[in-house]
Amino acid sequence: MTTHHPIAIIGAGLGGLTLARVLRVRGLDAAVYELEASPTARTQGGMLDIHEESGQLALRAAGLHDEFRELIHAGGEAMRILDEHAVVRMEEADDGDGGRPEVDRGKLRDLLLGSLPDGTVHWGQKVTGARPLGHGRHEVTLADGTAFTTDLLVGADGAWSKIRPLLSAATPVYSGFSFVEADLLDADTRHPVSATVVGGGMLFAIGAGKGFLAHREPDGSLHVYTALEVPEDWIPGIDFADTAAAKSAVLSHFHGWDPSLRALLADADTALIPRPIFALPVGHSWDRVPGVTLLGDAAHLMSPFAGEGANLAMLDGAELGEAIAAHPGDLESALAAYERALFPRSEESAGESAANLVSAFAADSPQSLLDQFAAH
Repeated sequence: MTTHHPIAIIGAGLGGLTLARVLRVRGLDAAVYELEASPTARTQGGMLDIHEESGQLALRAAGLHDEFRELIHAGGEAMRILDEHAVVRMEEADDGDGGRPEVDRGKLRDLLLGSLPDGTVHWGQKVTGARPLGHGRHEVTLADGTAFTTDLLVGADGAWSKIRPLLSAATPVYSGFSFVEADLLDADTRHPVSATVVGGGMLFAIGAGKGFLAHREPDGSLHVYTALEVPEDWIPGIDFADTAAAKSAVLSHFHGWDPSLRALLADADTALIPRPIFALPVGHSWDRVPGVTLLGDAAHLMSPFAGEGANLAMLDGAELGEAIAAHPGDLESALAAYERALFPRSEESAGESAANLVSAFAADSPQSLLDQFAAH
């Protein structure tokens, strides 16, 4: 017998879990299917700034805002902007207003997971495809050969969503930039110069077409993103399994940069993780298709230069959950209401993100970034 779920969410990221939690708060259950084998299958990335008007709004809808406040990294909203010579061009302390507090992505995900009943998330379930059955119902097939049906299918499965093709032919396009992630552990003791360069919160050390972005994590480590404007085939041309060789290849782009900045990558204690930056077209949308919708990166993948990816995913999840609860027995009205708000909001943020990525690494960088902050 094929399993049937009234609501099925594909993807147990922040957006999908927020949707499941908001539905739960409003007396509705959903099944979440997740590719990862368990909650601890991989690390969940670095710090996130959670915005008052989006991510925090979603957490309030989920009834988790007080618990979220306990996760905040005190001092994490501090920021420094340096040029390639390590000259400080701007420095701001954390003013403690809480408008965009920093939290660890993994701890935030754990908070959402812990708010759901056991068994809500089906771990280790790789979705291979989905097809309409008529009247808004869909069948979803899994890599183990099983399948399930659902009255409402939500693609919260990220950049390469298996659900998106039901709605849109759009696919992510390479942005022209790639990031390389690494960590410096126990930074104050093991890497005191790097700890000083980064400071207590976020660092932007950038120039034309390249730079180092880093933030201090609550455990005392530094999470570093080396950003480069490179062709799409640049990452495949490097053996990232050979950490020393990969470091050399990346740092070859930073001749003449201050040694204290090069050390953010040269002295990394962990393997390097390449991250090519892809984005969906600005203004990505679709015609209403019965019984299916998208949220988060599946709907509006963008570069991280609006700082909105996780925030929008959570807000999407909260608003979709509230729309479903507000239209009992009328899923199509709920989805239409959700998408009417989703499309213009995501178009604005995606446009801002695309523009910010270009301006941050412009020929006069970091002046372009300083001007951007001044304008805000």
